[in-house]
Amino acid sequence: MNQNVKEYVTEKVNELINAPTCNAKTREAAESWLAAAGTEKETEETKKFLSELEEDIMPIDNLIAFASSEAGAKVFGEEKAKDVAAHAKEIKAAGAKYCDCPACAAVEAILDKKDEIL
Repeated sequence: MNQNVKEYVTEKVNELINAPTCNAKTREAAESWLAAAGTEKETEETKKFLSELEEDIMPIDNLIAFASSEAGAKVFGEEKAKDVAAHAKEIKAAGAKYCDCPACAAVEAILDKKDEIL
């Protein structure tokens, strides 16, 4: 990976780690990737990290379904769940494929560079 891509991805990984919507498993994978950068384990950790990101990013249709469900109302609260669902429908109509929370936005940015990272 060239230096510009590495710097960009490192910036997005740090955004991901600091995102309030980042789950513990994804944060741990991000921290492991950072720790492995520049070492003999970098390639192995990069593959594991990208796999984790692909599993964790929230497709927009899944977000809409979750926010519109009883489980979503329990997590977000009834009114906030309606707001999240409406927002998700709005960004989907504008072409979004994934949730746009801080964690998912960072993950999407990293995955957009996947071919350059590997």
